[in-house]
Amino acid sequence: MSTSRLPEHEQKILDEIERALNRDRRLARRLRTVRPRRRPDLSRVAGYAPHPMTVVVLLAVALGLLAAGIVTSRVGVVWAFAAVWPVALFAGFRLLCRRSSRAG
Repeated sequence: MSTSRLPEHEQKILDEIERALNRDRRLARRLRTVRPRRRPDLSRVAGYAPHPMTVVVLLAVALGLLAAGIVTSRVGVVWAFAAVWPVALFAGFRLLCRRSSRAG
């Protein structure tokens, strides 16, 4: 990128754009009140309470994909297992947490 000054016609276009932006009151107000982005709301994920049958089905699918991945060594099956297994573990973990909090 060149460090020299812009050509005259490009500088005029740039000045015109800046004047138009300076006249936009709503934009100026939004720029003055810019706040940092909030973190994503993880309360829905933390509050996830799966049905026991959902966990059973997820674990069965994961184990089926594991067996198929071992037998066939196909990349798609291995990636499908890699996608389903963490979800199944998380659902099982949440189910166990819910059950243990109810028992105690």
